[in-house]
Amino acid sequence: MKSYRKELWFQAPQRRQIIHITPQIEECLRESGIKEGLCLVNAMHITASVFINDNESGLHSDYERWLEKLAPEKPYDQYAHNGYEDNADAHLKRTIMGREVVVAVTNGKLDFGPWEAIFYYELDGKRQKRALVKIIGE
Repeated sequence: MKSYRKELWFQAPQRRQIIHITPQIEECLRESGIKEGLCLVNAMHITASVFINDNESGLHSDYERWLEKLAPEKPYDQYAHNGYEDNADAHLKRTIMGREVVVAVTNGKLDFGPWEAIFYYELDGKRQKRALVKIIGE
């Protein structure tokens, strides 16, 4: 069995941003040489998420509005966590959106359903953060 590991780095210019990373994950898969196995992609920061869904801007706007209703950024003093930092909402949003995805690898390709794509969702940006790609198989 082979194993491949790579960190992908991101720097979102604003506080929240959805970044389509399927092309980078496909490049990792090519680099790995693995044809059959599993591909894990996880955010390595507790205020970021990795998720799978449709690459459609309306849906991405819906996520932003929905999450802001569930865990509004402001007022900052509504959260016990906020003191030194003002990112309690990002922690809560990450819990909802999830930490990682696992995709089957079949015949050297990500085994997606229709319209599926992988996204990194920065929830407390303006600084460098990373996601881990771990691929195992043969």
